[in-house]
Amino acid sequence: MKVAIITDLHFGARNDNISFLDYYEKFYKKTFFPTLEKHGIDTILNLGDTFDRRKFINFNTLKRSREMFFDPIRDGGYTMHMLAGNHDTYYKNTNEVNSVDLLLKEYDSITVYDDPTEIVIDETKIAFMPWICAENYQDSMTFMQNTQAEICMGHFEIDGFVMHRGVKSHGGLAKKEFEKFDMVFSGHYHHRSNNGQIYYLGNPYELTWSDFNDPRGFHIFDTDTRQLEFIQNPNTMFKRIEYDDTKYDFDEFDVLECQNKYVRVVVAQKTDFYKFDTFLKRVYNNSPLDVKIIEDFSEFTEGELGEEINLEDTMDILNTYIDSVDTNVDKEEVKVFMRTLYNEAVNKTS
Repeated sequence: MKVAIITDLHFGARNDNISFLDYYEKFYKKTFFPTLEKHGIDTILNLGDTFDRRKFINFNTLKRSREMFFDPIRDGGYTMHMLAGNHDTYYKNTNEVNSVDLLLKEYDSITVYDDPTEIVIDETKIAFMPWICAENYQDSMTFMQNTQAEICMGHFEIDGFVMHRGVKSHGGLAKKEFEKFDMVFSGHYHHRSNNGQIYYLGNPYELTWSDFNDPRGFHIFDTDTRQLEFIQNPNTMFKRIEYDDTKYDFDEFDVLECQNKYVRVVVAQKTDFYKFDTFLKRVYNNSPLDVKIIEDFSEFTEGELGEEINLEDTMDILNTYIDSVDTNVDKEEVKVFMRTLYNEAVNKTS
């Protein structure tokens, strides 16, 4: 039997930004539910952090999330088993008060789990584990030790896995706590990664610039073959453009790629100011949500970047190092590339 696994939906993220809600809706309407229908899937496993804010809900966000996700589950005859994640719980030390339990009681086809539970999907036992906090820690550990389930699904903080690209977790549960299970699936970290046994499934869509160019989506799991298939979200929220008019004619650039997106233009080489301005006008005329141009530091007043950051000094060091390397690579091209990366790193915003 095939089931859909999705996690970290974060309805209400980015301060309940309507553009992000539109982005979510496009995913559910055009990718998620059509894929379930195509594969004949009627069971959904949701591994937590359905709502973004722990303390309250924005009414428009609640309305939109019902219309795009919860109502189609009810009306389409789907069944959903869902966990309480850390963003769903009001208190940090207990799962007793949580948004998914309080807000979704009217949906008979949705079952919320805020205590460790063994569920059975097509004769497959699954240890279903909500967020582990101070109150339920010992019960959760005892439950995992005693369960006969070979598969575990939860909203875990496990040491050594990548939270965001380039950033590993330090702390949380040790991997050895899960050695008895054949497979472990978890929400919580938004970057997809695995060690062959423990799988962090990632969230369905981009939320910040740190998610750029990092595939997002959901998974289909076959309980018979234990095959896990990733279904990528084809839609993105962030667009990075490296502007170098010595390599590419930007009159040919398809600015429709910028529509309804956050755009970052990183200027590597700009030899024709008129063409650059014309390009930017075309970008702005195609309704981007925001455009940030990363070129120099003239927008910063003295001291804003901190005394330890100095573009000229840093680039001098980088250029000197590049000049000292014995290589057949075009060093001037490497210098331009390094300057581009440095400008973007110092100007980085989420």
